[in-house]
Amino acid sequence: MSTRPSPPVAPISPEEYLAAEREAEYKSEYFGGEILAMTGASREHNLLVSNLVASLHPQLRGRPCELYPSDMRVKITRTGAYAYPDVVVVCGEPEFEDEHVDTLLNPTVLIEVLSPSTERHDRGRKWEHYRRLPSLTEFLLVAQDKPRIEHYLRQEGGLWLFADASGEDASLRLSSIGCTLALRDVYDRVL
Repeated sequence: MSTRPSPPVAPISPEEYLAAEREAEYKSEYFGGEILAMTGASREHNLLVSNLVASLHPQLRGRPCELYPSDMRVKITRTGAYAYPDVVVVCGEPEFEDEHVDTLLNPTVLIEVLSPSTERHDRGRKWEHYRRLPSLTEFLLVAQDKPRIEHYLRQEGGLWLFADASGEDASLRLSSIGCTLALRDVYDRVL
């Protein structure tokens, strides 16, 4: 999925963004007073998101976790940013910003599928904000053009441990939620 800056305007407040977003016909993200309109995703992007959800859902069934694809807005309270990760997992009691129950505050795992138009943003600005979520324990960046998943696992003291799973025969363990992703399944019909 790609994001592109909206035409230049004066910065708006998070409250103004959220009010407008709830009425909008399309999704946008909010970073530092700037609204980033989200555009449609490619076939490969959609297949990867579907495959990730299909892989995780049966492993989470019967556990106190919820899995959301693409449309769950996440607020990074410490920075005031709002984003729509491609896949969100929350374990334990989900916390929402308000009674609308459409903005999650405490994700456990966030997954972004990289696109040529969003890779720099996902690796840079978004990841800088995501790291500020106290509840976040794992973050994944999923490549579209080759079987590769980059994995960041929060350590004590706020440091992040990086691991890389590459190749169709590789798998990746998400220790915080007790799930394993087989890249062969994640990339089914994609490559």
